[in-house]
Amino acid sequence: MTKSASALYQGEVVHRRLRPKAHRLRYGVFNILFDLDELPDLDRRLRFFSRNRFNLFAFYDRDHSGGEMPLRRHVETILRSEGIDIAGGPIRLLCMPRVLGFVFNPLSVYFCYRPSGHIAAILYEVSNTFGERHYYLIPSRGIPDSGEAFTQTAAKRFHVSPFLPREMDYRFRITPPGERVSVSVHVHDARGLLVAASFSAVKSELSDRSLARAFVAYPLLTLKVLAGIHWEALKLWLKGVKVWSKPEQLAERITIGTQEGGVGNEKILQPASDHAA
Repeated sequence: MTKSASALYQGEVVHRRLRPKAHRLRYGVFNILFDLDELPDLDRRLRFFSRNRFNLFAFYDRDHSGGEMPLRRHVETILRSEGIDIAGGPIRLLCMPRVLGFVFNPLSVYFCYRPSGHIAAILYEVSNTFGERHYYLIPSRGIPDSGEAFTQTAAKRFHVSPFLPREMDYRFRITPPGERVSVSVHVHDARGLLVAASFSAVKSELSDRSLARAFVAYPLLTLKVLAGIHWEALKLWLKGVKVWSKPEQLAERITIGTQEGGVGNEKILQPASDHAA
């Protein structure tokens, strides 16, 4: 039996604002790494998980694709719009599942692999509390040696928080999924680093036992995430942090970023060692 690439990652989110008022939060959280090709099998073999129907934990394609087309085809369409063809390679999505029917993912990360098991691109899906979504697509060119963390950058083109203007820059620092995974986002303005947020977690098998334990350890997690966003916003407002009016979102839904480090031809990044060739 082929080992599943899908897995549960338990860890913590740390969020720190430097200016004009210092603000910091830290809380435990879990994500699931979904291999999109494994979703039908996960639906069959897990008692506490379902695809596109209610369960203790669930994954609905429309939460990410908007219901316009199957999720894998949706991602491949975005990739091909920038000339990236992964030729049927794995697409693995790191995000929170629905918990008792509810979910809100501020950031979902797609690791898009070639059939050889090397990452071709990272697709960052950013959602805000207004029900809007934007993508940051970054091809993996000029990257570090296999298995190492790497950095990607993109101009911020999507309104997320009323306490941040839109005209800023993102710096993503990624350690691809293995025994651990980490995703950090640094937000820069003209003065430098303003906000630093990170998710770091340890891998465990995706099973009914691990799902049950996660539910006990993080009850109603996805609801708490949304409630926490509004609670932290209230505290920032009470601290007197400037509130920016929501601008009209740009028509473009995809922003292209760049890979830091290295030059020349595309290099190999991270073998997906648990994917059967």
